[in-house]
Amino acid sequence: MMHFPDEIIALAQKIVTDFTARTWMIATAESCTGGLIAGALTEIPGSSAVVDRGFVTYTNIAKMEMLGVQEQTLAQFGAVSKETALQMVHGALFRSRADFAVAVTGVAGPGGGSAEKPVGLVHLAAKARNGKLIHHEMRYGDIGRDQVRLATLKTALEMLVTLGQ
Repeated sequence: MMHFPDEIIALAQKIVTDFTARTWMIATAESCTGGLIAGALTEIPGSSAVVDRGFVTYTNIAKMEMLGVQEQTLAQFGAVSKETALQMVHGALFRSRADFAVAVTGVAGPGGGSAEKPVGLVHLAAKARNGKLIHHEMRYGDIGRDQVRLATLKTALEMLVTLGQ
């Protein structure tokens, strides 16, 4: 068993329990978390009833090929942007059998940040097939790569809980 913090496991357990009861499925589209969201959900026994698929799209090419993110969006706004996160979540939802999707793209660090897009900036989007949509721009700060990724994971799971209410 991989070691996730207790609060992450509790959120994942809540999602698996609640979504299983409603026969809802989830797809993930992950960049800076590299599969941690899908990993946390699949830590929970019975998660196969809930997790449809996960897309790890670290490169811009992967975002375009796997999720349908537009090249123009990436050129105009960059990979770490609200616009890209929204296109990622839309692509994950409509290229899966899921009822809900969550997408994350950000700068985990330690390098790669800029004045406009500092280390710790993450854009998250969660969307339901019924059209309900949540976007969060998080600025976790330069708290270390692992901490940015864990904070992003926690926020993404919380967004799924919110959408499922």
